[in-house]
Amino acid sequence: MHMKKDIPKDLEKLGELKQLIKKLRAPDGCPWDQQQKKEDISKYILEEAHEVVDSIDKGSPQALKEELGDLLFQILFLTEIGVESDLFSLSDVLDGIIKKMIRRHPHVFGGKKVNSVQEVKENWQKIKKKERKNKNNEDNIFAGVPLSLPALKRAQKITSIASAYGFDWSKTQDVMNKLKEEIKELSAAVKNSKEDEIEEELGDILFTLVNLSRFLSVDAETALSKTTKKFLRRFSYVTQQLSASGISLEKATLVQMDALWNEAKSEETK
Repeated sequence: MHMKKDIPKDLEKLGELKQLIKKLRAPDGCPWDQQQKKEDISKYILEEAHEVVDSIDKGSPQALKEELGDLLFQILFLTEIGVESDLFSLSDVLDGIIKKMIRRHPHVFGGKKVNSVQEVKENWQKIKKKERKNKNNEDNIFAGVPLSLPALKRAQKITSIASAYGFDWSKTQDVMNKLKEEIKELSAAVKNSKEDEIEEELGDILFTLVNLSRFLSVDAETALSKTTKKFLRRFSYVTQQLSASGISLEKATLVQMDALWNEAKSEETK
């Protein structure tokens, strides 16, 4: 009952935001907003999406609410540009995603039976493959992977698609062996001081690590983000302890920093 009461209010507020954006874009609106093009909005959408993820990691409902609002604003702004160009409307956008989600969830909206999450994922990929074929996009199975994705996430999506077509290792150990092979090739490139080869071999190692992440059911982007946060947390401890001892970061020795780093690790373990 509570949800039914919220729906009209949600639609009312959505309409208010649409009208606000329309006003900003109007001849008597904001000069800056009037000049924005879809190419401009694309970078703002990426920024806002990253801020949404950050707010989730922080565990702050208030921050998440605010960042979702910022992201929604950019989405509706881009939709308004589509309306102005007679390309599509918000109704078209909503209708498209509703139909897609119904089509990709036959186990919910149709008669398809599934017994596990894995089956849901497999069916999802089959449906996507069929959609690509219907769009005459079968020749490029990676067309749906955005170029703007972070490199690790893009690599993991691409290798996952290739795997769905059977182009993959058979077991985790095979990927581990490949990683050892790539590390040897990097060592040879470093020994020979060949800069181009070093870059290429290092890229091969990263790509292999992404594959290993996939085999271990780990999101490579998330794993690296968590490790980076861990580094920042521990390094912050190092700088704080040095400051408390009256030692600047510039004058601290590596021995001192290593000792404090190990302290930070011990504190986390406790």
